[in-house]
Amino acid sequence: MAQIGRWMRWFALGMMAVPAGMAQQRGRLPKAPELDVQIVETVKDVSPARVKASIERLVSFHNRSTLSVADAASIAKKRGIGAAREWIRSEFERYSRDCDGCLKVELQSFTVSPPARRIPKPTEIVNVIATLEGTDPANAGRIYAVSGHYDSRNSDNDNVTDAAPGANDNASGTAVALECARVLSKHKFRATIVFLAVAGEEQGLYGSAHYAAGAKAAKLHIEAVLNNDIVGGNRTPGDRTQQPQWVRIFSEGMPAAATPDEIKLIRATGMENDSPSRQLARYIREVAQLYVSGFEPKLVSRPDRYLRGGDHLSFNDQGFAAVRLTEYREDYNHQHQTPRVEKGVEYGDLSKFVDFGYAANVARLNAAALASLASAPAPPANVRLVTRNLENDSTLTWSASPGSLAARYEVLWRPTTDTDWPPQNVEAVGNVTQATFKHSKDNVVFAVRAVDAIGHRSTAVVPLPER
Repeated sequence: MAQIGRWMRWFALGMMAVPAGMAQQRGRLPKAPELDVQIVETVKDVSPARVKASIERLVSFHNRSTLSVADAASIAKKRGIGAAREWIRSEFERYSRDCDGCLKVELQSFTVSPPARRIPKPTEIVNVIATLEGTDPANAGRIYAVSGHYDSRNSDNDNVTDAAPGANDNASGTAVALECARVLSKHKFRATIVFLAVAGEEQGLYGSAHYAAGAKAAKLHIEAVLNNDIVGGNRTPGDRTQQPQWVRIFSEGMPAAATPDEIKLIRATGMENDSPSRQLARYIREVAQLYVSGFEPKLVSRPDRYLRGGDHLSFNDQGFAAVRLTEYREDYNHQHQTPRVEKGVEYGDLSKFVDFGYAANVARLNAAALASLASAPAPPANVRLVTRNLENDSTLTWSASPGSLAARYEVLWRPTTDTDWPPQNVEAVGNVTQATFKHSKDNVVFAVRAVDAIGHRSTAVVPLPER
């Protein structure tokens, strides 16, 4: 049951952590969520011009293939993946200087040798990491991450000579991670936020897989990962199919790391649509409704695009909640293509096909979600639904929220026919660790969340059955 408990704690990621005045009396609905001024300021601080500058700078390195040059001479000439890596590191370090050293910036390097997928020779892969440590010692161990891969490719995986600009795939996602670091590092949060620029994605998710495996081995408490890949929008002349107000969020249904016992429990309790990653996707959508007006996440009930993958899957494989953000409709003439013109069609992942305002909206969404998550108290622990007797009443129990921030608790429920938490189905139960409801567990899904003294809400936790 320890493994089942570990998996089920991830059901926490269902509700927003935003300040609100909360009613303490049992039976009263909480007030409508209020906007967190710090998050509002952070969202306003996101700059389309800076996002554009980051994308164009990454494109300027000519070819950022994982297999491209990374020696000192090429770095000095500002060519290849090594030069891109050093520029990303310098940007993180610049942001850190601006906040009096608040970011810990480091490189994580390792070597992949053949036989390996799409790696024809021993190749060093380097992740660039910036960490904004949480300010509360009791809560800084909770980690929320944003990622983007900075490597690119053209029509031939082994071609490191011709241009591989990678403006959308994936300078755009890297620019989002950089912009989040810039705006969020100006503020302080209880929990820790990590900004990742990983390499080796185009050859097989090597960079993210290495980081995620290391995080699991080190027993890091990564609560959520927001992976951004192809988030530049599409400005192909004449294309009317793109939806500039939408962004897709992909999330796994059955967790990739679920054990046979966990799968059995998921099936028995009907939680196939309540994976940790899917709860995270719902959370991000609700954050958008508060802080990013006119920009709508579309939740896709698939791990990724049809039979395809991205860096968030590396985290899913290790048992972490992770989602992928991607523009609504990709243009494959502008992905994995050597720049050229054939029969009047222009190929190549060029900056002129990127919608920088769209990419900035994706950055705003990421920043708001990360700030919301890192501002919240820890969710309650050991949440259980009592099942000893056959009865229509439902009793929930839980342990106090770790970290000593919670002042009271709320219980949420949704009909089993619904996919989201209805805002009206929330009850403030006070500073207690047990509550009974006149709702049959056969007909509803429950969750519990913690609330601190000033109204920040934790994520919600779906209970395990207890006999």
